[in-house]
Amino acid sequence: MLKRYHGAMNKVDARRRCPWSLGSAQYLRYHDKEWGVPVHDDGRLFEFLILEGAQAGLAWSTILNKRDNYRRAFARFDPAKVARFGARDVNRLMADAGIVRNRLKIESAIGNARAFLQVRREFGSFDAYVWRFVDGSPLQNARRSMSEVPARTPVSDAISKDLKRRGFRFVGSTIVYAYMQAVGMVNDHLTSCFRRAQLRFFG
Repeated sequence: MLKRYHGAMNKVDARRRCPWSLGSAQYLRYHDKEWGVPVHDDGRLFEFLILEGAQAGLAWSTILNKRDNYRRAFARFDPAKVARFGARDVNRLMADAGIVRNRLKIESAIGNARAFLQVRREFGSFDAYVWRFVDGSPLQNARRSMSEVPARTPVSDAISKDLKRRGFRFVGSTIVYAYMQAVGMVNDHLTSCFRRAQLRFFG
């Protein structure tokens, strides 16, 4: 299936992409449509907060494969609803084979929803809070190879520290940097990738 997909794609699309996106059709769609696109919607920002936390120690493909299940299991990523989850919901989620059944990650997602709402009350939106760390505009990098892409940066260190202070969990600096890449706070498409130029002035 994947071989046929790439064969068909190569006939009509010779654009160069970040190497990591070529592992599957799902990765390629995510790379072309979502990765690095600036997100300012609180619902989407909360979604990626849950997904990136769930991904810790796992392949991102695992989470992409389960994304629809997460959407169903976590009230379509409505932080107000997730914040009201209790012990019964934790047990329900622990029995849900469609998501990563890790109690610490599940409980942290619920706790993070509550912290998320507190941030929103303080700043008006989570968007206003998190984007202030990059002065409201995506950081534009010029990475030529994947070896130049860091796992963390001083900015992700600062965000991680502040999130932890506010009660968030599974928000280490490496997870936060992946989050920044996912929601477009940083443009880490390689210089050879067609998406880098497209997102250069997308903020």
